[in-house]
Amino acid sequence: MAEYALRTFRLHEMFPEQYMLYVGDEKMRMPHELVGPNFVCRYTLLDIRTLDEEALLASPFANDSVIAVLTEHRDRRKTIQRILQRIATLESGRRDDALKKLMILAGLRKLGDTIHAEVNQMPILNDIMDHDFLGPLIRKGRQEGEIKILRNQLGKRFGELPAWVDDRLTNLSTSELEDLSLRLFDAKTLNELFVR
Repeated sequence: MAEYALRTFRLHEMFPEQYMLYVGDEKMRMPHELVGPNFVCRYTLLDIRTLDEEALLASPFANDSVIAVLTEHRDRRKTIQRILQRIATLESGRRDDALKKLMILAGLRKLGDTIHAEVNQMPILNDIMDHDFLGPLIRKGRQEGEIKILRNQLGKRFGELPAWVDDRLTNLSTSELEDLSLRLFDAKTLNELFVR
């Protein structure tokens, strides 16, 4: 902050009013000034959790809504829903950019799973499924869920499963897994089920 203030002074012959926004998860502990012999540099240090979530969500700028994911939430799920609803109104390129930013910032608060759950319940799911970052994550989650259910069904029907079954399951698409779950009822052996 001191270096930035001096560079600004050299360029514009005036000192800037400086603000630092803390976005960490731990309690804010950093100093808000640098003091030395005959030198003082002070700046305003704010913990983002103290910002008004409602003001960010109501802002005309979509990026402000995204930043609201870092604030202290009155109702976390409702806040995430409002952010996603706002993102859904953007045109495709801006929507993709906002979703990427949201996922990065949500990682700072370990909210990825919550956002994933909300995305699955929203009517914009089809557009999000086309998203280059979120789409694969959602598809992977669905595939893992299908594999888990199918593995339990196979174990119930055929007993302890050999290792090759897991290898085969992980290489199947969601639609192939669904097909396999239907054929499970007619197959007499694991080999018969997987030969096709």
